[in-house]
Amino acid sequence: MGILVGRDTRLLVQGITGREGAFHTQQMTEYGTPVVAGVTPGRGGEWMAGVPVFDTVSVAVQATGANTSIIFVPARAAADAILEAATAGIALVVCITEGIPALDMVKVSAYLESCNTRLIGPNCPGVITPGEARVGIMPAHIHQPGPVGVVSRSGTLTYEVVYALSKRGIGQSTVVGIGGDMIVGSGFVEMLELFESDPHTDVVVAIGEIGGDEEQRAAEYVADRMTKPVVAFIAGLTAPPGKRMGHAGAIISGRSGGAAEKIRALREAGVHVAEQPAQVAEIVASLV
Repeated sequence: MGILVGRDTRLLVQGITGREGAFHTQQMTEYGTPVVAGVTPGRGGEWMAGVPVFDTVSVAVQATGANTSIIFVPARAAADAILEAATAGIALVVCITEGIPALDMVKVSAYLESCNTRLIGPNCPGVITPGEARVGIMPAHIHQPGPVGVVSRSGTLTYEVVYALSKRGIGQSTVVGIGGDMIVGSGFVEMLELFESDPHTDVVVAIGEIGGDEEQRAAEYVADRMTKPVVAFIAGLTAPPGKRMGHAGAIISGRSGGAAEKIRALREAGVHVAEQPAQVAEIVASLV
């Protein structure tokens, strides 16, 4: 067992009748994740991929005991979907949807401060605890159970690092994609706290990129509170200022958000910083 998802996960899929929702519901079910319900307004009473569909999250929770939701709702309605899940008492919401307006996420973030729902994402690949539960879109076959926790802002770099770890026989406790938007539900610090408390995690890998100050905040937490070794890679060392690089949050504004500043802060905190993604697995191998 790692963090966030596992054998006690009871998953609800919001947007289950859409193309992406239906496809990934099948993939998650085949992995062994207990998908107990789907929600699409107006489609209640139907079945999709062997899963009952409900009109609302609250009814689905009452009927099935769902405790986790994954959102495949289009961007224009995704914020409302997050709020609906939180209002229904869902403990963990994973939002895959990209392109949600920042103003919508400001409202969501303000609401979540008043409830007990944890949000992962949006614009993220999800969460996987290898061998137990897959709540997301990540390629499951590259993961294997083990002692390394992974938290990342980049889906593609996550896959590259996880593949390299698994090739060396180094498994993962849980892999979390927190998303690359300007406003996300959970950041590095929140995930580091969970991994620090997880008895099944011995080493943590953090994959960051330019933009924002999440990595600097993570460095402060590592320096003050972390007892487990942390390995990091920061993408975007040669990115030009003022130009967005891929993710909505990956932009250097003024003198803040640059890769060099992040790398410096992490190294000063005692983090092992790799210069290339492939080096992450090499460093981890020397620590486990």
